Amino acid sequence: MARLVKEGLPEWLAPVARAAETIRPSQLSRFLPPGDGGGRQSAVLILFGEGERGPELLLMERAGSLRSHAGQPAFPGGALDPEDGDPAADGLLRAALREAEEETGLDPRGVQLFGVLPPLYIPVSGFVVTSVLGWWREPSPVGVVDPKETARVFTVPVADLTDPAHRVTAVHPRGHAGPAFLVESALVWGFTAGVIDRLLHFAGWERPWDRDKRVPLDWRA
Repeated sequence: MARLVKEGLPEWLAPVARAAETIRPSQLSRFLPPGDGGGRQSAVLILFGEGERGPELLLMERAGSLRSHAGQPAFPGGALDPEDGDPAADGLLRAALREAEEETGLDPRGVQLFGVLPPLYIPVSGFVVTSVLGWWREPSPVGVVDPKETARVFTVPVADLTDPAHRVTAVHPRGHAGPAFLVESALVWGFTAGVIDRLLHFAGWERPWDRDKRVPLDWRA
């Protein structure tokens, strides 16, 4: 059974844990779940670890052959399966861990879940996404499990995410603009970048950056 455990976290994660307890849905995104309960339930794992350069986040890059979000960096995650159980209980926690294991090969036994962000809606796919926060208490080897689904698995130091030199505004061909990060030879944008941006802000880690530095979404590292 998956559950949240808030004790025993490293001190540097305390601001993130506090933010998860107080942040409101409208502070994360303007795209909120439909009031009629529609949308397919899904979960992603926002996994914090500690590497050679300090705190870091685990990300993956989707395979370029996928029909949806091809080549896009993202948190490990996916739709809730019947085996995960009730989303109103621990189903979403189980889904986040299961998907992360399937996509990156990590050992979920080394992950301590400590928080959940309010669910958000992705209109283009119809998913209602719950972000589950985890501490990589006992790191395990990770990598591509299925090349048809994942191009690579990598970690990004939080120091790089907060560095103003790596922050840009991504501009969609249709004109939509949002926060993005140029890190690890990748452009992190969309839902993933939006959540990272808000976490950095509400954890007090954000540094002033040039929001007028714009990058088109046809950019490739």
